[in-house]
Amino acid sequence: MGRVKIVGTLLPILYEDNHVLVVDKRAGLLSQADLSGDLDVLTVVKEFLKRRDEKPGNVYLGLVHRLDRPVSGAMILAKTSKAASRLSAALRARDVYKVYRAIVHGAPEPAEGELRHRLLKDQAARVTRVCGEGEGREARLAYRLLEARGDTSLVEVDLLTGLPHQIRVQLAAIGCPIVGDRKYGSPVALPDGRIWLHAFRVTFPHPVTREAVAIEAPLPPGWPEGLEGRSKGR
Repeated sequence: MGRVKIVGTLLPILYEDNHVLVVDKRAGLLSQADLSGDLDVLTVVKEFLKRRDEKPGNVYLGLVHRLDRPVSGAMILAKTSKAASRLSAALRARDVYKVYRAIVHGAPEPAEGELRHRLLKDQAARVTRVCGEGEGREARLAYRLLEARGDTSLVEVDLLTGLPHQIRVQLAAIGCPIVGDRKYGSPVALPDGRIWLHAFRVTFPHPVTREAVAIEAPLPPGWPEGLEGRSKGR
């Protein structure tokens, strides 16, 4: 579809029409501007559209959902306010389906299942914690072991709810922290602060046609060889 040029690298556009744009976010890039002043997807893509389309005024771009800074993969943006409203409604109604791939320490047991935890965000420490009944919010995800090699394995995750750091916390809670995720128990750090969590596939109802749109983001450069999930046919 196209590529957004940003400071020495590329931010691929996986899908674009007059209403929606899906980019392949690289790890280390913020989804939205914060106090750090570092590059973020929303600002960069706005500037790209302004230049490419020669727009004299401000460019509208709505953030439909976020990906954590160390996470890569498919991220949906809305090009109109109507699209943003409809996509946000679809997200709340759980009509947006997000599938992630993660390389974790160890291997989950059983090899396939659903995780349910109560999670509470600790604002001061900037982490999310598992808490007891009556606290926090319910978090649910389904997982499936795709491949195992040595002391790491490749897991596919269907996100059933969308809480901050949810996949990272829930996998760590069963003894399988994501490789590189020092915040949630990984003993190793990866270059650029990235973790091996990738938003692999997103499916959503188009905000105008209502037809299902399914987009896949290829695994990022440097993804460990042999842990691509090909042997399972997905």
